[in-house]
Amino acid sequence: MNTQVTTQLPIPSHFNAEKVGEVWRVPYQQRAVEAQTWAKQHDIKPAFADETRICLLLIDVQNTFCIPDFELFVGGKSGTGAVDDNKRLCEFIYRNLGAITTIVPTMDTHTAMQIFHPIFWINSVGEHPTPAATSITSKDIEKGIWKVNPAVANSITSNYQLLEKHAYYYVKKLSQDDKYPLTIWPYHSMLGGIGHALVSSVEEAIFFHCIARNSQTQFEIKGENPLTENYSILRPEVLEGFDNNPIAQKNTRLIQQLFEYDAVIIGGQAKSHCVAWTIDDLLTEIQQVDASLAEKVYLLEDCTSPVVVNDVVDYTEMADAAFKRFAEAGMHLIKSTINIAEE
Repeated sequence: MNTQVTTQLPIPSHFNAEKVGEVWRVPYQQRAVEAQTWAKQHDIKPAFADETRICLLLIDVQNTFCIPDFELFVGGKSGTGAVDDNKRLCEFIYRNLGAITTIVPTMDTHTAMQIFHPIFWINSVGEHPTPAATSITSKDIEKGIWKVNPAVANSITSNYQLLEKHAYYYVKKLSQDDKYPLTIWPYHSMLGGIGHALVSSVEEAIFFHCIARNSQTQFEIKGENPLTENYSILRPEVLEGFDNNPIAQKNTRLIQQLFEYDAVIIGGQAKSHCVAWTIDDLLTEIQQVDASLAEKVYLLEDCTSPVVVNDVVDYTEMADAAFKRFAEAGMHLIKSTINIAEE
């Protein structure tokens, strides 16, 4: 990556790897003072002076996905995937503090009445679908197995018939575009809730970077649209409704920003879903402009895990296949132990 920094930094003494799987309050003022002292001690320059600009894009490193017993904990094959990933991620941030220009955490952000939550749908006896175990297709709607819950219409569009038409169009569109079928997810990443927050240890590392490098953390919100899923930070699953009118739009501002960095490093959760779809969308945008730009993208393959639910579903092979395709397109698969200044 040809950065101006040639050596990795030590891990600050405040970092406790044993607390990565826990939720706690970051002592901001104390860490701010320590970060400023750390910058002076290690001659860490402000980010605006970087000759080589590196972005660390962190996908959904939130409690809801990364803390055991939370709603959608990504355990991966080992059962402790996201916790282990975040230990390595924190250490990566601290060691490469002087080389990372900007950190961009994405925040999956939901409210209750969205198309992928149980309350949105009912069956013939008024029951809601079982989360994580239910996928809804256009045939399900045609057969009357599932229909839009009339009681939610007023909170979303105020027109039940239009909402029905959109829901039917939406699930057909997912199939036509070779997307995942509409999965009914448990309520997760709820706006205002503790699951929505960044993992405490990761938040602490990001805040420490912000102060030490005088580089504002750039939070990117996704997933708040009630009418579409939004696995990727770069675009929702569906952009228009049944009447061809737009219901959402691509994150063109962030796409352009990523193009302008000298290198983009990506990690987060889950490898099989939000990480894979974000990278896939980025690759699509790259190939429309200049395929060689893929060589600026680095994937932290030991800081991400696939969705695995024992005896239910295992997305490991699908995630690995996606990463292999990304590498074949020119992106780099790297480990968190790497010195990014030497790449």
